[in-house]
Amino acid sequence: MRSATEQELINRHGSLDVSFNYRWEHVTTVVRLAKRLAILTGADEDVVEAAAWLHDVRKESRENHALAGAQFARSFLPQTTFPKSKIDRVAHAIEMHMGLWRNEPLAELEAMILWDADKLSKIGLTAVFHWTGGSLAGTTLTNVHQIIERSNQSDWQHKTVASMHTEPAKRAAQSRLEAYNALWKSLECELNGDDLE
Repeated sequence: MRSATEQELINRHGSLDVSFNYRWEHVTTVVRLAKRLAILTGADEDVVEAAAWLHDVRKESRENHALAGAQFARSFLPQTTFPKSKIDRVAHAIEMHMGLWRNEPLAELEAMILWDADKLSKIGLTAVFHWTGGSLAGTTLTNVHQIIERSNQSDWQHKTVASMHTEPAKRAAQSRLEAYNALWKSLECELNGDDLE
């Protein structure tokens, strides 16, 4: 994971010397969410945790990162003490995590968990802080108004919420989206002085 994280920093910022590493924050958040969802749903915790750690290991592959990540898992995990009988399930979950919403639900519980955890990390207040941190670490966004404008261009989030698989993720996604929208609306209100009336 570290090499993919470092490569993304170099691609985005031209350096490893940045104040905020979005990719690392995203992956560690997905791991925490996936482990919690595994416990709540009875999914195989070994499969879910391994898939969460490795889901973006080939993020530098862009559109094919899920397939490349699954291939990496199939070659890397046999070199570890990870149970060989679970490797294909890890790889399958990684293959299935692409996209911000789904037209058809996934069938395997561990793939559902990874998909839900990955998308939960992209909505709600977690997304606000991850994206804002990434913006302030060197992207072209130069002021808070541009950050707010970017946040308002998130129609995909409603589709993501509707695509959640597990009941805990469905509830959390709806609540997170409401909190996300309320926070940006409140911030914009303060910046415009609307609260002075």
